Amino acid sequence: MKLEAQDPRNTTSTCIATVVGLTGARLRLRLDGSDNKNDFWRLVDSAEIQPIGNCEKNGGMLQPPLGFRLNASSWPMFLLKTLNGAEMAPIRIFHKEPPSPSHNFFKMGMKLEAVDRKNPHFICPATIGEVRGSEVLVTFDGWRGAFDYWCRFDSRDIFPVGWCSLTGDNLQPPGTKVCIYLNKNGSTGPHLDKKKVQQLPDHFGPARASVVLQQAVQACIDCAYHQKTVFSFLKQGHGGEVISAVFDREQHTLNLPAVNSITYVLRFLEKLCHNLRSDNLFGNQPFTQTHLSLTAIEYSHSHDRYLPGETFVLGNSLARSLEPHSDSMDSASNPTNLVSTSQRHRPLLSSCGLPPSTASAVRRLCSRGVLKGSNERRDMESFWKLNRSPGSDRYLESRDASRLSGRDPSSWTVEDVMQFVREADPQLGPHADLFRKHEIDGKALLLLRSDMMMKYMGLKLGPALKLSYHIDRLKQGKF
Repeated sequence: MKLEAQDPRNTTSTCIATVVGLTGARLRLRLDGSDNKNDFWRLVDSAEIQPIGNCEKNGGMLQPPLGFRLNASSWPMFLLKTLNGAEMAPIRIFHKEPPSPSHNFFKMGMKLEAVDRKNPHFICPATIGEVRGSEVLVTFDGWRGAFDYWCRFDSRDIFPVGWCSLTGDNLQPPGTKVCIYLNKNGSTGPHLDKKKVQQLPDHFGPARASVVLQQAVQACIDCAYHQKTVFSFLKQGHGGEVISAVFDREQHTLNLPAVNSITYVLRFLEKLCHNLRSDNLFGNQPFTQTHLSLTAIEYSHSHDRYLPGETFVLGNSLARSLEPHSDSMDSASNPTNLVSTSQRHRPLLSSCGLPPSTASAVRRLCSRGVLKGSNERRDMESFWKLNRSPGSDRYLESRDASRLSGRDPSSWTVEDVMQFVREADPQLGPHADLFRKHEIDGKALLLLRSDMMMKYMGLKLGPALKLSYHIDRLKQGKF
């Protein structure tokens, strides 16, 4: 259906929008002439949506959306073609927006249901964290600060407890966001453009599992030499997010299957990468920036999640034990197909680029039990770093991956600080994005204390103490 909607990125413009989704009493809208990355949600009785013809009736003109993909001069013809023969939303289904409450009656600690503004298609359990005049702080149950926001007491993004049940919308369980990481060093195979993959973010999330899956799959489509190829490997799902591809001069859309954990997300993406004849490009831990493509994951049948532990070889030596039993993508929601290789994994040293003498030494360490269990990946990488530079007996002397060496930390940019966090301790890698969010550059980094990181950045005690230790070493010039 077509209707008129206010452009959320340019509120002075009224545009043509298409209803591309519906959940409960909310509409998912896409401005015609825009792309699928700027969809937005409105309640069915929102004053920001009107029937076609309302703008002209009131003496206005329909405008192209911000970021209109065509030349501005082509807008009149585009508008004509868009509306010709289109299904218009009838006037009778539009409702008047109800009056706003007269006063702010919210109190700290009250429970409610609220839109997650970083993932606005989700409504989640929330609590009022603070009240300031007409403003309230919405905090999401199960998450520490990362998704909180301030809004007016009469915002249409907040609802009473039970609203989702009443309207038929889906209330998300608290604390179920996931994050997956992209292996930019892996082989992209014959169907994905390596240069485009390099331009993708290092990770997708943290967000709901279905959103992360949609972002990753859409990224694969956007990076393909031919979008039709990737699209052909996907099957229509139910209840999941929508992805789109452009081929044969048309835009094609498809629903992904509903997923609710990182297990299903990684299983689905592993199958997709197999069909694309690429390395497994996704994991639940940050990938190291060397061509030693090892990642450590463990599948827990009882808890239905991946944890650090068993070692699999991905990258150029994709473990065949991880290959899907079939090429169909609709079995991704069955995690029991994932076969653990902890009992029969052997390090594929010949593919790691190690010199023969080094490979032999690593084998001896493996046979003695020095490199095994959950530390195998970390120990093997350390051993590789120590031996990768001929004549070098210290990794710090040959760390060519670090561009921070010898530079004054107070001159570091935010990106430099994020690199420092990742290099200081791989386990701190997932927290690196917090430094971008809080705009912490080198000067700010040197002022950080563990209590500040816990209070203002939401870090737990363990990571905060680790970071304080590395910052102290940095101040002493020992990085």
